[in-house]
Amino acid sequence: MREWKKVKLGESCTKIGSGATPKGGSTVYTSNGTSFIRSQNVYNLRFDYNGLTYINDEAAEKLKGVSVIENDILLNITGDSVARTCIVPNTILPARVNQHVAIIRAKSELLNQKYLNYYLASPAMQAYMLSLAVGKGASRNAITKLMIENFEVPCPSLEVQCRIAEILFRYDSLIENYQKQIKLLEESAQRLYKEWFVDLRFPGHENTKIVDGVPEGWEKGAVSDVVTFFDNLRKPLSSMQRMDMDKKYPYYGAASVMDYVDSYLFDGVYVLLGEDGTVITKDGYPILQYVWGKFWVNNHAHVLQGKNKVTTEYIYMMFKNTHIANLVTGCAQPKISQGRLSCKEILIPSDYYLSMWNNQSKNIFKQLRFLYDQIKNLTEARDRLLPKLMNGEIEV
Repeated sequence: MREWKKVKLGESCTKIGSGATPKGGSTVYTSNGTSFIRSQNVYNLRFDYNGLTYINDEAAEKLKGVSVIENDILLNITGDSVARTCIVPNTILPARVNQHVAIIRAKSELLNQKYLNYYLASPAMQAYMLSLAVGKGASRNAITKLMIENFEVPCPSLEVQCRIAEILFRYDSLIENYQKQIKLLEESAQRLYKEWFVDLRFPGHENTKIVDGVPEGWEKGAVSDVVTFFDNLRKPLSSMQRMDMDKKYPYYGAASVMDYVDSYLFDGVYVLLGEDGTVITKDGYPILQYVWGKFWVNNHAHVLQGKNKVTTEYIYMMFKNTHIANLVTGCAQPKISQGRLSCKEILIPSDYYLSMWNNQSKNIFKQLRFLYDQIKNLTEARDRLLPKLMNGEIEV
C-alpha cells in the first residue's frame, strides 16, 4: 500500500465558502434565469435537477459573490442532507448557491476537481464529515468553513489523480446510462396512465357511457378507499444513532435516501409521500418515492401501498398526477397530514380497467426495479473500489 502525502483544503483551494438567500422573498424567484442551487439538488456524485429553481437578474447580481463555475464542488453543510457532494454541471450555469451549500474550488496545479469530489464522497470521508457535523449549528447538523479548510486529502501526482477519476467515472457513466433508461420507462408509464385515467381516453372510451360525470362502472371515492397507510411502523433515527451502524439498508426521509442503517422496518414494494418539510413540487404535486426491498423510513414520509385490486404502482402514478397543494398546512414547516390525505377525492376506475392497466404496466415497473438495482450494485462496487484507489492499495 502506497502512502501519499496529504494536503489541507484550506491550503490547496482558491475558494471555500457557502452561499446566501436572496433578499426580496418570493418575488425574486422566476421560471427561468440564473439557477439557484439548494441542498435538495445535491446528491453524492449526482446533481438532482428536481426542484431546481431560478432567481431574477437583480437578485443574481447581488449574489455574484457566491457564483459557481463548471466543475466546482458543491457540499451540503447543514441539515439532514449534510455531507452530500457533487460537481456543478455546466447545463445549469450561470448559477448561485444558498446558505446550506458550500462551494469548493481547488487549485488546479494541486488537485483535480473530479478526484477531490470522489474523495469527499467516499464512505470513510462521508462518515467523518457526519461525525463532525453532529451537534453543530444548534438545532441542526452543520459543517463549518473551518472544518472544510482542515480536511486532509491524499495528494498523488495530477496524472494519478486523473487516472483514478477516470476509473471511477466509468462506473458513473454506466449509472448515468441506466438513469436515462429509467427516465424513458417512467415517461412511458406516465403517458399510459395520463391517457387512460386523466384524459379518459382508455380503450373503448368511445363506447362508454358517462354517468354523473364518471365513466360507467367507475366511481368517485377517497384516497383511503385505495390506499393502506403504514405510518405507525415508522421510526426516526438521529444522526448520532446512525453514525456507528453498518451501512446496509436505505434510510428514507421525506424526499430521498438520507443514510444507510443496520436494520429495516419494511420489506416489499411501497410508495413514500412526503409528510412534512419538502412535501410538494413547485407545481403542487406530492414528493414521491417508489421503493422496494428492505428499508427504514423516518417520520417525515407517509408509507403507502395499494389495496382493493389497486396496485402500489397505480398509487404511485395516481399521486404523480394529483395536485395536492390545497392539502398542505403550516408555513414555516409545510405538512400533509394523513387525515387530510386520506379524504382527498379521487376517481376510481372499474376493476376491468385497473386489471388491464396493471397487465400493461407491470413489465415497465419490473424493468424499472431491475435498473435501479443495477445502479445500486454499480454504486456499491464503485464505493468499494474508491478507498483502495485513494490509499494507493491498487496501482493505477
